[in-house]
Amino acid sequence: MAHPDFSELRQLRAHSPEAVATALASRSRRPLLAEDGRMMVIACDHPARGSLGVGGDPVAMADREELLRRLLDALAVPGVDGLLATPDLVDDLVLLGALEDKIVVGSLNRGGLSGARFEMDDRFGAYSIAGIVDQGLDAAKTLTRINFDDEGSAATLEATAHAVTEAAAAKLPIMVEPFISRHENNKVQNDLSTDAVIRSIAIASALGTSSAYTWLKVPYVEHMERVMAATTLPAVVLGGDPGGDSEGLFTQWAHAMKLDGVMGLMVGRSLLYPSTGTTSDAVARAVDVVHG
Repeated sequence: MAHPDFSELRQLRAHSPEAVATALASRSRRPLLAEDGRMMVIACDHPARGSLGVGGDPVAMADREELLRRLLDALAVPGVDGLLATPDLVDDLVLLGALEDKIVVGSLNRGGLSGARFEMDDRFGAYSIAGIVDQGLDAAKTLTRINFDDEGSAATLEATAHAVTEAAAAKLPIMVEPFISRHENNKVQNDLSTDAVIRSIAIASALGTSSAYTWLKVPYVEHMERVMAATTLPAVVLGGDPGGDSEGLFTQWAHAMKLDGVMGLMVGRSLLYPSTGTTSDAVARAVDVVHG
């Protein structure tokens, strides 16, 4: 697709900041799920955590104009239902007219910066539930990493519980992305064993005073049937860092979409920065997996 002149976007931000609120208030909205009961959402909230790497490139997502071009290409693919992002990207994209008739999922907690000593104390520094409602967005998302050896996880769990409670009161879907995590070689690593994912789901599903509006955002792991048997909550499958096996990802996603409770995909880097081909081609292939 033809890309806009980003200098105009910069001028608009500098001289007419009220344009963001105007664009959000006037954008056309749609139901959370497509007519087939599924959703294909492009995810892009990693940069706000200082996590800019894709594959072997530690700064692949650093060029904001390039990232926006890829997001515009992805959102223009027929069958893409929406976007998960932080306020900076949502505001850019709504000003660029890319969020019409799309669902927009606001990312809540970006305080657990990648590599920080306080990474497990994942403060809610992006959207709030009230802000999401006020801006007319369609759902919330929180990353909930549970580290049994780090006291910071307690604050994250408490904050997530409050967010789930507030979302339910507002009748706003909230997508909780749980992991059992640990420190390894000065980095936080998520345990992607089947039992760990099941354990994280058990913990996350009970947060808040009501689970009526809680969804799960889960990784594809071995024995995915057991994972989905661990919950009655609706779930979307995440993408993760693509590495080098893009074919394997599509095979996994196709299998996941056959399981009860899996409502769609919420994928970012592996589609925005595919190991082969263009962003549009990779996204179109993922749309075919979800919507057939």
